[in-house]
Amino acid sequence: MNMRQYFDYESCAYTYLLFDPYNKKSVIVDPVLEQFDRDMGTVKKLDLDLIGILETHVHADHITGAFTIRKKTGIPIYYGSKSGVQGANFMLNDGDCIHVGQFEIKTIHTPGHTKGCISYYTCGMLFTGDVLFIGGTGRTDFQGGDANTLYDSVTKKLFHYHDDTQVYPAHDYSGAMFSTIGEEKKWNPNVGKSIDKDKFVAAEKGKNRPYPKKIDIAVPANLKCGQE
Repeated sequence: MNMRQYFDYESCAYTYLLFDPYNKKSVIVDPVLEQFDRDMGTVKKLDLDLIGILETHVHADHITGAFTIRKKTGIPIYYGSKSGVQGANFMLNDGDCIHVGQFEIKTIHTPGHTKGCISYYTCGMLFTGDVLFIGGTGRTDFQGGDANTLYDSVTKKLFHYHDDTQVYPAHDYSGAMFSTIGEEKKWNPNVGKSIDKDKFVAAEKGKNRPYPKKIDIAVPANLKCGQE
């Protein structure tokens, strides 16, 4: 499986394009509405056959490009079955697989940032959404987030993967592009270094962060796959 990583500077959000280099089947993960031209231009430039739009969760800081891409192309949208989203073509459960050419993408239910968060695994790569960041974790104070649940999602599910597994989050705020499970186990200040659940939960309760600027616009739209 080949991968391209793209960044939206306003929301610090990553979008991923995954494709089979042999038959050109492809999917896009977490597209941003404002980057529609960039993303579709890349699909055209690489001569890809886009067959799916995969979302990790209902985003609060930007409107997804999923609805617009589907409107223009007819390509189906995939969300987690616990996301509460209306209008998706496919609702994914833990362990469900999506076939992209000769490759397979596995769905992992990883709630905690939101109830419906999912991660995707394929070919030694984990796309972790807002659950596991590079040197951090997603916030747990809105959208049904829960610190206990997020801790379990990371330590009991994502940390189960081999140390060499590459970690690709939905955001980064310091310029990092990827990490590995081994690095996060060792150095992540929130859930690595053998930090136990009680310490993590207490730390989350003590945080006081402003809500994303676009939350009142983004969440209602994203609950409809990005339809404004």
